[in-house]
Amino acid sequence: MKMAHNRVVPDLIPRHAQTLVGEALADTRVILVNGARQSGKSTLTRLAIAGLPGTTVRLLDDPATLRAARDDPMTFVDHNGLMVIDEIQLAPDTMRPIKLKVDLDPRPGQFILTGSSRVLALRALPDALPGRMEIIELWPLSQGEISGDPDRFIDAAFAHGPRIDHTSDWRRKDYLARAVIGGFPEAVRRTDRRRAAFFDSYLMTLIERDVLELSNIERRGEMFRFLSLLAGRAGQLLVPGTLAGQSGIPRTTLVRYLELLVSVFLIKSIPAWSSNLTHRATGTPKLAFVDTGIACHLIGQDLTRLNDPGGAAGSIIENFVLMELARQITWCDQRATLYHFRTKDGVEVDAVLETPDGRVVGIEIKAGANVRAEDVRGLRLLADTLGDQFVAGYVLYTGQQTLSFGDKIRAVPLDALWRLMP
Repeated sequence: MKMAHNRVVPDLIPRHAQTLVGEALADTRVILVNGARQSGKSTLTRLAIAGLPGTTVRLLDDPATLRAARDDPMTFVDHNGLMVIDEIQLAPDTMRPIKLKVDLDPRPGQFILTGSSRVLALRALPDALPGRMEIIELWPLSQGEISGDPDRFIDAAFAHGPRIDHTSDWRRKDYLARAVIGGFPEAVRRTDRRRAAFFDSYLMTLIERDVLELSNIERRGEMFRFLSLLAGRAGQLLVPGTLAGQSGIPRTTLVRYLELLVSVFLIKSIPAWSSNLTHRATGTPKLAFVDTGIACHLIGQDLTRLNDPGGAAGSIIENFVLMELARQITWCDQRATLYHFRTKDGVEVDAVLETPDGRVVGIEIKAGANVRAEDVRGLRLLADTLGDQFVAGYVLYTGQQTLSFGDKIRAVPLDALWRLMP
């Protein structure tokens, strides 16, 4: 797909996850491609099996196929070669026969499963195939996938630290345009008016079908109102008690709603980071919407309103960056976990990336084109506290030049997220 700052010309979109699926087929018996509805799982699977003749494909969205899977799951999964089962969460009872089959025959590359809810969280799931299945999460399109860029900021950050130097011709409005569009393939290729229709249909299907598969929700209108409330708090701390007070939903019910929305890949909880060096850190997670296009739609802000002085540009841009980082973690070479950091007295870092050996990169996110000394306060706290474990701190902002703010801390144009190579 070729894309100017805010104009789209669609064609086939290569996905980073396709390489991951190909690698897993070579050494893993079962691959689960798990992700949001309409994120491109079926298309990715078709591309992954294009050079594998004789593959059996089962689409559980077809009523007759679904009935066969539920009536006789053992016969349903019996095959030679590779079998693809699309929307596996519709027939979780097929998982036990799959486990039996791959235990008797441990050859790699026997099943590719896709799911649009967190299959392993389903109460009806008989077995999670521990040790036999690799899970590949597929998010909506990343910015690098949309524009054909590398999407390797995390690898570059840990490889080069403060030596990164990037310039950009992008301005604040260009980033907001991308955030409003989001990353669902169908939304990316539509006009603004038709994109709104897609979002309406998407949310209706998600609540009426996927959420109801996981739990009986009687007050559906309450769920839609709750979604709008959450969208207005994107990028903020996720405090169930506060949300319960604002929504009028009992706290126990609200917590269950949050779990459901995570399960269908609509929202993501960013855990709080702390170490024994930072005992003042809060443990409260942060809320992010998986797709900023959906979040903007729910709060009724198009590009013009988002860019107004009273618009939600700050929280949407923060959400935008957090989810680009979450996408990259699924394919980058450097293993890392995404957190946020906030002390009890309000010093914060919007994103913290930590490697298994304890190295840390801190990222502050700004929707403005200017960076002030106080904007790096949290990054300096991490640098002073962690010493050599602190690789670098970045302020990702909508300006155009890389600026130094002292040892190991740089302000970098935000599109470095998808344009940098390690």
